[in-house]
Amino acid sequence: MNMECKNCSSQLQANDDYCNSCGAKVIRNRLTLKNLFEHFSEQFFNYDNKLLQTFINMFRKPEDVIGSYINGTRKKYVNPVSYFAIAITIAGLQIYILSKYFPDILNLSSIAAAGTEEFNKRNLEIAFEYQTVLMLIYIPICALMSRLVFLKNKKYNYTEHIVFFMYILGQTSIFMAFLVLPSAFVGFDYGIVSLILIPIQIIYSAYCLKRIYRLNLIGIVFKTLLFLLLLFVLLILFSIVMAFILIKSGTFQEMMEAQKKAEDLTYIASSAMNWTS
Repeated sequence: MNMECKNCSSQLQANDDYCNSCGAKVIRNRLTLKNLFEHFSEQFFNYDNKLLQTFINMFRKPEDVIGSYINGTRKKYVNPVSYFAIAITIAGLQIYILSKYFPDILNLSSIAAAGTEEFNKRNLEIAFEYQTVLMLIYIPICALMSRLVFLKNKKYNYTEHIVFFMYILGQTSIFMAFLVLPSAFVGFDYGIVSLILIPIQIIYSAYCLKRIYRLNLIGIVFKTLLFLLLLFVLLILFSIVMAFILIKSGTFQEMMEAQKKAEDLTYIASSAMNWTS
């Protein structure tokens, strides 16, 4: 008995397991929990799965993953837009879990100056709320700085550098989720974890660019330092703009008053301890 493909409506033979026109698998059985789990396992945990292969090879040979897409091979790995979208989803899920089950670790008190705790908490909340927007802004900025660092090398244009960092940011976001969530279980606060993750992200980005441009160790160290110099200049400009906004909004004055109160409390506590001793 002939059948019709449910995806493209082409005619199928009774013993066909895949459609000859679109390649879709022929589904004969009703949906059950068992075959739903099997389908999920096949899609996400099969070694031949594109997502798993992309994640593994972004560590082993990122130049192949990124180069394949740029050179026109689009079926071998997950494309950068989809990979970045998956990373955003995982990052959002991570924030939800941390906010709901580990709210006490979401602070920067371990790396913040006294009196700025409330200010840093507010900034962290804003960063979490607008994480997707910040990640989207991060990509073109890093791509621009990377293109400037490799300005003499005409091999890749600015758009292709955007592809670099969509893959790189996607990879680091997924990888960091596997580090941040376990650290929450053992009680590390977010400030300490952030200090660990930042150099990991820098080193991994340098590793990918080294493989893509086929640089030696000295070459990538020099390019990384130049990249960090450009980033430092950008951060100074950003800090100036933020300081202007804080002063105009009155937030800077609130921070100074809070820090002064914290210093006064510390002085009083120290004096009391000296007096009792």
